[in-house]
Amino acid sequence: MTAGALQNTTAGSVPRTTGERFNRFVSRSPVHIVLGLIGLIWLLPSIGLLITSFRPSSDMRASGWWTVFGDPSFTVANYARVLEGEGMGGAFLNSIFITVPSTIIPLVVASLAAFALAWVRFPLRDTTFLIIIGLMLVPVQIGFIPLVQGLRPTGLLTNFGAIWLTHAAYALPFGIFLLRNFFITLPKDLIEAARIDGASNLAIFRTIVVPLSVPAIASYGIFQFLWTWNDLLMSLIYVQSNAAQPMPVKITQLLGTYASEWSLLAAASFLVMVVPLVVFFSLQRYFVQGLLAGSVK
Repeated sequence: MTAGALQNTTAGSVPRTTGERFNRFVSRSPVHIVLGLIGLIWLLPSIGLLITSFRPSSDMRASGWWTVFGDPSFTVANYARVLEGEGMGGAFLNSIFITVPSTIIPLVVASLAAFALAWVRFPLRDTTFLIIIGLMLVPVQIGFIPLVQGLRPTGLLTNFGAIWLTHAAYALPFGIFLLRNFFITLPKDLIEAARIDGASNLAIFRTIVVPLSVPAIASYGIFQFLWTWNDLLMSLIYVQSNAAQPMPVKITQLLGTYASEWSLLAAASFLVMVVPLVVFFSLQRYFVQGLLAGSVK
């Protein structure tokens, strides 16, 4: 291709004049408008929750949250009362203490197990993988009674130990399945070349597999973090100390005590939402890449 043809091709793909830019905007604007409307509809409940959490209780009872655009009146008293008076500050820290280890533990174990099932030869490897896939069908509810009876003598139910172990155990089958399917798509020649050079399996995992698999690992980490942070059922079962209860459990207690105090409930609910929102939007590019990982080899 000549330089002139290359220049013409580039000029055809990138608008040069104001008229070309306007035509391209007009041709694409209907799609953008539709997508914007869909996004706005999905965001409306969250916007209403955020505005309600900052409104005084008297204003909240007198009018809807949308009236704030004509007569703005905001206060942080709802958040101060929830964090200090109702113990949500401590519950927020408990949620972090529960979620971070419950995400890191299965992430490390699942990554190592997935690498072994993908690139390390050992007897009954495929059978082991099929058994792990079968464990994905086991509901968490089936283990409540035996696990509680087994963990009660250890004292782990009175701290974070039981919830760490159970969250990690239930998350491992899906994590191993997801990461193994991604690891197996990595270039075989690259792994074999490292083995010929004398690299051990651990060195291959640390220097080759992990750097090439960041999108898949991050995607699984986001899944696990969001699931653990928002979990209520397992927290009720495996955290039997009031001092260690996370935010979802505290919100159910607030719901029973302040059923009509919508401003307080809105403030507590938004506190639960804010961390997953920050995590998702800050790591969304890894999330999308992880979802598409392995689709094109």
